[in-house]
Amino acid sequence: MSQRSSAVQEEICAIIIGVPNSSTPVILIGGPSGSGKSYLASKYGNPHLPLDEYYRQISEDGNPVAFPRTAYGEIDWDHSGTWNKEAALRAIDDLLEHGTTMVPNYSIATSSYSGHREIRSENGPIVAEGIFLYELLEPLREKGINVQAYYVDEPALVTGIRRFVRDVAQRRKPVLFLLKRGYALFRVHGADREKYRERQFILTSKPELKKLLAQLASS
Repeated sequence: MSQRSSAVQEEICAIIIGVPNSSTPVILIGGPSGSGKSYLASKYGNPHLPLDEYYRQISEDGNPVAFPRTAYGEIDWDHSGTWNKEAALRAIDDLLEHGTTMVPNYSIATSSYSGHREIRSENGPIVAEGIFLYELLEPLREKGINVQAYYVDEPALVTGIRRFVRDVAQRRKPVLFLLKRGYALFRVHGADREKYRERQFILTSKPELKKLLAQLASS
């Protein structure tokens, strides 16, 4: 086993050992769009909490503050200013305190909500994923929440191809927009990775993280 894998496994074990019976472990999975976060969280989370559902609706653009823009003039949906951090934190709090929360059904194609759905938690772990989770680790730890955080560390080109194929198949946005966005994300992939490292996320390959989450889920 690699040194990095051993270190990450120790972190997972610390969750299992250090959690009081009344507590539920929280796992944050961050990383770029297309890195496999949703797959991992949906497979091993109990529940899977998709925090990209907390994007702000396009009707909020300019009401009262305009959303950030890209260099090519579009709304920059990869900027955390288009995301409701406070609502995402409340969702985690609700699951820990009440075992349930209401999550928006966010449509990427229309940049709006089409209702809400209930997500329930019993024994955990709560596995939350999204592209802005570097914003959450510090405030969660300040609250004393038992949380560990991982970044899905996959090659930029692999992630970019996977993202583009998915987004075109799901008709998330016009193809020209997806090409521009894909190129922009490819260029900042390394800087984004370092941002997560600086925020104390553990950089882990998708196969390694899959093994570790499977171990936690079966414990």
